[in-house]
Amino acid sequence: SCGCEVFQEVKSKQFLPLDSCVSPQCKLRKSRGRLHRQTRGSKFLKFQEVKLQELSDQVPMGDIPRSLTIHCYEDLTRITNPGDIVHISGVFLPSPYTGWRAYRAGLLADTLIEAQCIDLQKQNYSILANSKNIDYENQIDEIRASNDSLGVLASKVAPEIYGHDDVKRALILQLVGAPSHITDDGMGIRGDVHICLMGDPGVAKSQLLKYVSKISPRGVYTTGRGSSGVGLTASIVRDSLTKELILEGGALVLADNGICCIDEFDKMDENDRTAI
Repeated sequence: SCGCEVFQEVKSKQFLPLDSCVSPQCKLRKSRGRLHRQTRGSKFLKFQEVKLQELSDQVPMGDIPRSLTIHCYEDLTRITNPGDIVHISGVFLPSPYTGWRAYRAGLLADTLIEAQCIDLQKQNYSILANSKNIDYENQIDEIRASNDSLGVLASKVAPEIYGHDDVKRALILQLVGAPSHITDDGMGIRGDVHICLMGDPGVAKSQLLKYVSKISPRGVYTTGRGSSGVGLTASIVRDSLTKELILEGGALVLADNGICCIDEFDKMDENDRTAI
C-alpha cells in the first residue's frame, strides 16, 4: 500500500467504490493498489427526502393531488413534519434514471427540487406562545376586556355563515382545548373533545369543518366516503430511497396535536369506522 488517501465524491443515491488506487506512485509502478474505505475520514452531509403534495383546496374538481420530491441538505433537514403546510423555494433539477430503467426511458427523467428555503405557513401553539407580536397582543387584550370573550371568538369562526352560535362556541372550545388531567388512581383524562355535527343537508356543516381545519395550526380535512381505515390510520409502504418497509401515516396521524375533520362520517364503511 502506498498510503495515499483518495476522496470520492458521491452525488447520487447509489455509488460504486473505486477498485484501484489513482495515486502517482501506483500509476508509476502500474499497480492497482488495495483501497480500504475509511468511515472516520469521510465527510457526511445531512440529507432528507421530502414528498410535497398539493393542498386539497387547490386541486381541480375531479383530479388527484400532485406530488413532488424535495431534497433537503444540512440545516434544512428535520424542519418539517408530515402534515405541515410549507412554502419551499429551490432549484428545479432533473433526476435521471439509473440501470436498466435508464436504458428503457431514454431521454426521460424524473424531476425534483433542491430546497434553498423552507417557510412554515402554519406554526404550532408552542411557537405562537413564545413569539412576540404586538398586533396579536392588542387583539388578545381587546377580547379579554369584552364581557363575552367566547361570543366574540365564536363570531370570528366562519363569519360568512349566519347563525349556528352554539356550534361555533363548541368549535372554539375544541380548538382551544384544556390541559390533560391525571386522577389519583393514575387514569389520564384528555383535555380535547370530539365533536359530531349532525343536521339536514345544506346547513353548512362541511363549510364549518373546512374553516376549522384551515384556522387550526395543524388541521386535516378528509371525507368518510373516499377514505378507508388504512388511509385514516397508517399503511405499510416501501420507501423509494432505502427500499425498506415503512409506516406511512394517514389523516389521523398527520393531524396529531391538531384537528382532524372527517366529513360524511355516516357514509364510511363500518369496518373502517371501527378502525379509528
